[in-house]
Amino acid sequence: MVSFFRKIFGSNSEEAVPANLAALKADMHSHVLPGLDDGAETLEKSLGLVEALIGLGYTKLIMTPHIMGDFYKNTPEGIREKLTLLKQAVQEKGWNIQLDCAAEYYLDEWFVRRLEENEPLLTFGGEKKYLLFETSYINEPSFLKAVVFEMLSAGYKPVLAHPERYTYLYSKFDELKTLHEAGVLMQVNLNSLGGYYSDGAKRVAEKLIDAKMVHLVGTDTHSMKHIQFMQKAIASKYFGKLMQLPLINPQL
Repeated sequence: MVSFFRKIFGSNSEEAVPANLAALKADMHSHVLPGLDDGAETLEKSLGLVEALIGLGYTKLIMTPHIMGDFYKNTPEGIREKLTLLKQAVQEKGWNIQLDCAAEYYLDEWFVRRLEENEPLLTFGGEKKYLLFETSYINEPSFLKAVVFEMLSAGYKPVLAHPERYTYLYSKFDELKTLHEAGVLMQVNLNSLGGYYSDGAKRVAEKLIDAKMVHLVGTDTHSMKHIQFMQKAIASKYFGKLMQLPLINPQL
């Protein structure tokens, strides 16, 4: 394990990586399944990411490829096929980790139509039916609150992926509070704590943690560069604050 951390993080990384990272147990947001979106392109790269996440202490990965009506036209069947492929490869390696899948749905007309037509959507958490969704980073969807109501009415528990990354909400923290009060769970990206995406995303992530509005944390791993940056994220003071919250991750 120490040699793995040295390879990924550097020679002193066994001291820099806190043991309590394993307390999260499950990562519920990543793009590790091969050849489905802007994440891992090949099975070999998927295996490299799985190995790295095991090294960080995770014992379960719930992988969430993008589903976007106009771009990533993934289906539950296609996603499950890639999950089976990766499971077989991991089993052959003899690695001890649980693998599962869901999806990261983009809030567009395609998604609204599928919701209205009661099409089964990929969720995680079993009967809890956690439904991970994202929006445009720049433009607030005019139908956001209406779709949240539809998700809740359909029995889903909506989970807003990386709320700290939506620039249209940077000066509207009260809107995040309103969504939170309406029943939307908030999922922060681990690397936001280290400033990977922007200073603005880091500030909002910290504000969400201070307000105790974070329910889940994900790596949002697309490639090895996300893994390599996590040393900075987990060394931040807000990682400690995050880990003190009653996160859902260990229950998954």
